Amino acid sequence: MSAALTPLLFLHGYWHGSWCWSEVLTHVAGAGRPAVAVDMAGHGLRARRPACLARRPYAPEALATEVSPAADVDLDQAGELLVSQIEDVGRGGPVTVVAHSMGGTVLTRAAQLAPELVAHAVYLAAFMPASGTPAAGYLRLPENAGSLVGPALRADPAVVRALRLDPTSDDAAYRQHLRDTFYADVGPAVADAALGLLTPDAPAGIALGATALTCEGWGSVPRTYVTCAQDRALLPAVQRKFVDDADAAFPDNPTSVVALDASHSPFLSRPHDVADIVVKLG
Repeated sequence: MSAALTPLLFLHGYWHGSWCWSEVLTHVAGAGRPAVAVDMAGHGLRARRPACLARRPYAPEALATEVSPAADVDLDQAGELLVSQIEDVGRGGPVTVVAHSMGGTVLTRAAQLAPELVAHAVYLAAFMPASGTPAAGYLRLPENAGSLVGPALRADPAVVRALRLDPTSDDAAYRQHLRDTFYADVGPAVADAALGLLTPDAPAGIALGATALTCEGWGSVPRTYVTCAQDRALLPAVQRKFVDDADAAFPDNPTSVVALDASHSPFLSRPHDVADIVVKLG
């Protein structure tokens, strides 16, 4: 398979699903590139929603106490699923994988498990955790102070074992907060449609897992980091830290960096630009 025809696989982040890449895939297809988007473990068609959101009469207090039905989903499961998806898409050959947000920590695990299957790892405003470091640890760094994700959570993750949103809330202020967090530069109609498709529970186990990285594994895979300057979910300072830490650990394989002046979800606000960046990687 020629480099120009290396398949692309797109992996979303927490709360989203393969649906969020639809506009990017349209542009990629127009460029003649084979591509597919997949669902992460515990998301999309694999999502499991807390019963309290559908129970009538609605009891909002249950949001803070009901243990997530996705509580058993962890990084091991998510990484193994992604490896199998890469194998299916590439038919045993290498695939360029594009991951967004928390999808990055799953891509990191998959690339460590099967580096020969990842032609290029692309991190779009994504977690790219250092060796042995859980993604969750970056949420509490000073570089991420002011992130809007924490105030959007509707339960203590230690109690419900998930990062829980309430995307069906009728609280106008809360819904605006979700828009500001994820879709600040996305049109209102599209942002509201996206909110309606979010999975309420993102399994905490994915963010709590860690991967030991090696030069022969993840450290051998070419990688590109796409920064988003207006990101209010994963702040730009943390994005830069990911790159700096990776380059310090694996100086013989430095990270290529591409900058976008976008918020956290450029797959919706700037899909043509995202497609163009990825297609040009070969």
